[in-house]
Amino acid sequence: MTTIYDEMGKMAMGSRLRRLAESFTEENRAVYTENGIPLEPRWFPVLYALWKKTDAAKPGMTTTEIAEWIGHSHASVSQIVKEMTKNELMETVKSEADARCSHLSLSAKARQMLPALENQLADVEAAVEQLQRESQFDLFRAITEMEYLLEQKSLFDRVREQRKLRESRDVVLIDYTPEYHNDFRQLNHEWITKHFRLEESDHLALDHPDEKILKPGGYICLATYRGEVVGTCALIKLGDDRYELAKMAVTERAQGKNIGYLLGLHCLQKAREMGGRAVFLESNTKLKPAITLYHKLGFQKIVGPPSPYERANIQMEVSL
Repeated sequence: MTTIYDEMGKMAMGSRLRRLAESFTEENRAVYTENGIPLEPRWFPVLYALWKKTDAAKPGMTTTEIAEWIGHSHASVSQIVKEMTKNELMETVKSEADARCSHLSLSAKARQMLPALENQLADVEAAVEQLQRESQFDLFRAITEMEYLLEQKSLFDRVREQRKLRESRDVVLIDYTPEYHNDFRQLNHEWITKHFRLEESDHLALDHPDEKILKPGGYICLATYRGEVVGTCALIKLGDDRYELAKMAVTERAQGKNIGYLLGLHCLQKAREMGGRAVFLESNTKLKPAITLYHKLGFQKIVGPPSPYERANIQMEVSL
């Protein structure tokens, strides 16, 4: 019979894993009961830590040490400690080295059930190995690999990337024409005045883009999102084979859709087509998202000639 999880597919991965975990927990609880071991399944990682990581030389562990070793939050371990202490399975002792520090150790009652628990663990391991032999896939290897991959990049970041890719399909890049002059000027006014002040060089380029950017051999493009102009970027010719990436702007309401990256890639490709071998830019390090974008596009910090902009405190360049 088809279930909602089958219909939801990969979108229900978290729910299916939680359901599987709950099933394992209930099965483990039944095993503990059958063996007469008064232990809740979720207590086991804490008990195991104190069982395997303490001895005569190290008679106890702090809550923080346990949390770090088993990969649980401090709050979660603290709650388990309270429950185990209430059930007389754990005791607290003061540190001999520091009276302000308390250490946790298994109680005599807990240690008395360790032999039975060890036998139970052997049975569980054998049962799981049998389950694995009956399975087409190695679940534990898959979980280990999934944990590693999520450590490298979280599911949240992966979902956000996919959203940007989806939304970027609605972005269209177009060449500048005089009818877009107000868009070009307003987009740059918006971000510059938010962080800095408009300078003379800004006024010249934004008020006279044909004269200052296009006629000397430069280029301007705009980005539209669902028909609305939301971003722009320009190339200013610096020499026969060198251009400056300038006047890049994306309106706040359209940020987070990969538009800046698409504009940057497009302008770098355009510079290549126009014979450019390097692209230079100037920015300010307080604009961290912009600096991150430039690095993603391949720009590296350089030391160039003095800037005409007071706000510029970093110069970058990429070879084409």
